[in-house]
Amino acid sequence: MNTDQIKGTLKDAAGKVQQKTGELIDSPEQQAKGIAKQVEGTAQKHYGDAKEKIKDAAK
Repeated sequence: MNTDQIKGTLKDAAGKVQQKTGELIDSPEQQAKGIAKQVEGTAQKHYGDAKEKIKDAAK
């Protein structure tokens, strides 16, 4: 597991929390920021997954 996978997973989780918090306080802005953070986290995790696959294939 590399840092991109870890950071991506954490960003995704933080985004989910932010989105739910936005729903609870009725803040569309916070919901949108949470969704954006989830997308960013997922992309970073996939990037980390790809790096791991390339590293494993090189062995």
